[in-house]
Amino acid sequence: MVEDFHKRIRWKDFRGAARHIVPESREPFLRARAEQQDDRDLSITDFEILEIALAPDGMRALVTTRLGWMRLPSPSEQTETISSEFVFRDGEWLLERMEGGPFAGELP
Repeated sequence: MVEDFHKRIRWKDFRGAARHIVPESREPFLRARAEQQDDRDLSITDFEILEIALAPDGMRALVTTRLGWMRLPSPSEQTETISSEFVFRDGEWLLERMEGGPFAGELP
C-alpha cells in the first residue's frame, strides 16, 4: 500500500493514489491536483521508502520517504524527506497525514 501510493503519484495516477487516502481527504486531494495542473506540471522523479515504524497498538504506521520531485515552471528538482502517517481503518491502510513534499499542507 505504501509503495503503491508512491508508484501511483510517480506515474501521475492521482485517482489511483487517492484510493490510498482516508475518504474525507480524497476529493480535496484530487481537486488540488486539478487546480495545480499536476498531470502536466508535477514530476515525481524518484522515491525511496526509508523506514516504516508501526505504532504499539498496530493501528498506525509512520512512514519516512525520500522523494525527488519538480513542479513547473521551476526547472529545479527538489529532494525532501517526507513523513507520512497511515492508519488502519475498515480493514485497510490509508494515508491520513503527510508532511513535506509537493502535497504539503493538503493532508492535515
